[in-house]
Amino acid sequence: MASTIMDHPVVHLLKSLMSIVSTSELEYDIGIFLEQHLQGLGYTVERIPIAPGSTRHNVYAYLGSSRKTRLLVSAHMDTVPPHIPLTIDGDIIRGRGSSDDLGPLAAQIIAVEELRREGKIREGGDIGLLFVVGEENGGHGMVAANDLGLAWESGIFAEPTQNKLAKGHKGQVAFEIIAQGVACHSGYPHLGKSATSTLLTVLNELSTTSWPVSDLLGPSTFNIGTLEGGEKHNIVAPSAKALCEVRMVSDLPGIKTKLREIVSKYPDVELKFVFEYPEALLDWEIDGFEAAPVAFGTDVPRLNDELCGRRVLYGPGSILVAHGPDEYIRVPELIDSIPGYKKLVLHFLQ
Repeated sequence: MASTIMDHPVVHLLKSLMSIVSTSELEYDIGIFLEQHLQGLGYTVERIPIAPGSTRHNVYAYLGSSRKTRLLVSAHMDTVPPHIPLTIDGDIIRGRGSSDDLGPLAAQIIAVEELRREGKIREGGDIGLLFVVGEENGGHGMVAANDLGLAWESGIFAEPTQNKLAKGHKGQVAFEIIAQGVACHSGYPHLGKSATSTLLTVLNELSTTSWPVSDLLGPSTFNIGTLEGGEKHNIVAPSAKALCEVRMVSDLPGIKTKLREIVSKYPDVELKFVFEYPEALLDWEIDGFEAAPVAFGTDVPRLNDELCGRRVLYGPGSILVAHGPDEYIRVPELIDSIPGYKKLVLHFLQ
């Protein structure tokens, strides 16, 4: 049984993709592979730099000569570091990208190819495949896709959702808190000002602040990601900073206003926003699919609302193993996602 499913085309494609290092900022080679692979299948393929002069490219593929299509099918081709080489364990594929997001990407391609062979999509005008860089590091690829001069009726976005439709996901605002102090001998702290003490006071207030709650997505959450500051144990710290985030379920502008209000109460403390995106509310009431909200973020809200109408988020694999040292995908689940993708394509093209 295992040997039979391991011969499935989606397994061969995923193994090829995972053999290429494609961590964020290093997507060039996998982009070339996808360009050549899709050209070999008969697609018109564009490799599009995400900024003038950039060596990072999105890959956009379509059938025929018209770039404009009704449906967008999209995944990200970058993975988080470090690269973890592919290994096979029975019917489990282990390694970086197996679930996030190369497994779902491979399943999308195979699903569209099966629909082509079955004569259920037109050889032009129905489907555009968009594979982007940088989802794991700020979303630069999908942000750049807003400048393609294209719009779609609907979009199918790939992430590891365990073959369920995501009802929605939280947004995020990431920011730095930077405190300045005055250094002095730690035996005479009254002669200086401790930046680390000030920073901890601010972070404590942020940790006890109430943030919005959603019936669908649950509570917004605050996290202190990194801390750094000070010089030595016997010196009152002249500077300190923290990189933080709020995973928010609603009211991004209101959360930013609250952050400004809190930080502004503390002299010599600066708030610097790093990046942000709002929550995403998705289509999910489609017959034949289970659905659940997810807590992780995606590229979905980075594509402007007016450029893509109805949106779904779906794919094989589990986010619970993504980004970790034991990332994997079960091949039966990978194969089972293909009819799901096909059903979604036909749902939006009907």
